[in-house]
Amino acid sequence: MAVDPKIQEILDLIASIGAPPHYQLEPPQAREAMIKALTLLAGDMVKLPRVENISIPGPAGEIPARLYAPKDQAGLPILVYYHGGGWVMGNLDTHDTACRRLARASGALVVSVDYRLAPEHKFPAAAQDAIAALEWVAANGKSLGGDPARLAVGGDSAGGNLAAVAAQAAQESGGPELAAQLLIYPVTNHGFDLPSFAQYAEGFPLTLAGMRWFWDHYLTGPEDADNPLASPFRAESLAGLPPALVVIAEYDVLRDDGLAYAGRLRDAGVSTEVAHYDDMIHVFFTMNVVPRANEIIGEMGTWLAGALI
Repeated sequence: MAVDPKIQEILDLIASIGAPPHYQLEPPQAREAMIKALTLLAGDMVKLPRVENISIPGPAGEIPARLYAPKDQAGLPILVYYHGGGWVMGNLDTHDTACRRLARASGALVVSVDYRLAPEHKFPAAAQDAIAALEWVAANGKSLGGDPARLAVGGDSAGGNLAAVAAQAAQESGGPELAAQLLIYPVTNHGFDLPSFAQYAEGFPLTLAGMRWFWDHYLTGPEDADNPLASPFRAESLAGLPPALVVIAEYDVLRDDGLAYAGRLRDAGVSTEVAHYDDMIHVFFTMNVVPRANEIIGEMGTWLAGALI
């Protein structure tokens, strides 16, 4: 199947502009470029009854977060969400519209977490913030208007990595208990030898060179790659993890990474669904001007609502 026509229009426009890719920029410039691009792709604002900036105590200071309540009532299920951006880029604003749509589609209280970014804060800073935020929301979710007994983690790309890491940490430490994990084209393993890395090395927003750039900025040294806090695929066991929806974009260097992690989850006895979209590219979750992307967010929300009943 070909790339969604609306996305292809956007790719053609990007190619015609000829802007340098993020991996040819320094992190501050790459961040600014991402903000500008996703602002244009965000689409119409989704109004919710309550959107509130909050602060979460973290291992190195306060962690900014944003709460999205799709209903003006207490006791909503909770999704702790980690944005994408290769651990280097992204913030609460780059994923604001997508989180609003996901909250509305799922009926869940979404808590978006603005963890520390590399290279200023290298591994394991982002993972530590992700785990700390989950633990805090589990302990304080009721005061936020949520139901901590119906708790999930989710994220896209590097945020999917952090969601998987946080789920593993919760399982290993005996809590908090999670009902689900939503992993949207996640990074799960430091490596570049899977077929999709060669198949889609160039021509799309996330390239092989771009993925190497992200890992190089995130990790302190090669030894970090074996740590499950960086590469959750390399955890000794995935048994006992919460049910998962792994969302895969066909035109994505990370396609086979996500599929491999889904396979390991299934082999470990974890209830795992794979949603493989043959017409999507990496970053579609934040391309909210694309009708098909919003349809898929609706499908994610339906799955999440069922998992958090």
